[in-house]
Amino acid sequence: MKNRGIKGLIWIVLLILFDQLTKRWAVTGLKDRDPVVLIKGVLELKYLENRGAAFGIFQNRQWFFVVVYVLVLAGIVFLSFRIPREGRFFPLMLCLCLIGAGAAGNMIDRVLHRYVVDFIYFKLIDFPIFNVADIYVTCAAFLLVFLVIFHYREEDLDRIFSPGKERGKADE
Repeated sequence: MKNRGIKGLIWIVLLILFDQLTKRWAVTGLKDRDPVVLIKGVLELKYLENRGAAFGIFQNRQWFFVVVYVLVLAGIVFLSFRIPREGRFFPLMLCLCLIGAGAAGNMIDRVLHRYVVDFIYFKLIDFPIFNVADIYVTCAAFLLVFLVIFHYREEDLDRIFSPGKERGKADE
């Protein structure tokens, strides 16, 4: 388990680093400038300081985000100890890493700046501006739904969520 835990932490740190580097680039390359058009009418890089959550809800409620982050982190730690150490459950661990990295990346912004740096804009559908950390969380959420519906059986989920059920011990 230690080996898998260390690998997971390394991946989370690398994902957070990539998120923070892209945000730093957005600040230096996009702030107070016209958007960078990647695909005309479809995709732009456009700087935004988001003081709320997804789609701008909960504006300037930093305490709310801290509480949510602590709860998410606690859930990730709890689940990482409950998930069996078998290859079948690797996608679930990947989801936890992505969610953890995305939550941490945006929390770093909130703590340092009191806002989150967003910069990716799908102009074609006028989708709210987002960032790399948001991509991590969104991809993990879609993957998680797919896994629960199509990959894991009820017995698999029982092994994770039911106390006293035996979990796999193999270390990967």
